[in-house]
Amino acid sequence: MDKPIVIELRPRDEFWANAFAVEWKAQFPDRLLLPDGHRRFLADPAWVPDIERVAKQCFSSIIRAPESPQRRAWMKLFSPIDYFK
Repeated sequence: MDKPIVIELRPRDEFWANAFAVEWKAQFPDRLLLPDGHRRFLADPAWVPDIERVAKQCFSSIIRAPESPQRRAWMKLFSPIDYFK
């Protein structure tokens, strides 16, 4: 894996968050997404197009998180919905 990036999943609800995890494991069993907090994970940058495709299949979207944990916390202040409890 290249230098991993942090991806944040934004599903409609918990059902679709679980559906994303199931679909990812089914479609890409050899690609592990490493947890990095609630609905955040570390991923190989080359996988982003595949992650986006699976997210769309599960009525979800992804965003690339800032690399700094302090910056992520600061950015959450501007989010109208707390997706990352």
